[in-house]
Amino acid sequence: MAEKAEIQIEVRAWSPVVFSEPAGAPSLVRISVEESFAGDVTGTGSAELLQVLRGDGSASFVAVERVTATLAGRAGTFVLQDKGTLDTEGNVEGEWFVVPGSGTGELATLSGSGGFSAKLGEHAKAYLDYAFDA
Repeated sequence: MAEKAEIQIEVRAWSPVVFSEPAGAPSLVRISVEESFAGDVTGTGSAELLQVLRGDGSASFVAVERVTATLAGRAGTFVLQDKGTLDTEGNVEGEWFVVPGSGTGELATLSGSGGFSAKLGEHAKAYLDYAFDA
């Protein structure tokens, strides 16, 4: 049976690098992100995003993030795989899942999926529906 973790995420570092910017086309951007997690998941995350940034400021992105944290009294690491969007109003929406087999320590059997939302530049509200597999 899945449990639900409520999470608040604070971006501590955001380092974008444009790696492809042809005239008249969306830019491709690689972004390194460092985050802090609070709530039912406490710890830190280190993510790499690939973003398609359009001229109007909207974007689509994919990411992987290693989370070092405590969840339900268990400590370890796990990897989240994300996808999401940024609209022209600065609203970020996305979904994620725990990459199977990515957990370590007491989180070795973690599985789950969830999502996140934020106003660009503000803390994100997120959730993870999770279970520990036998």
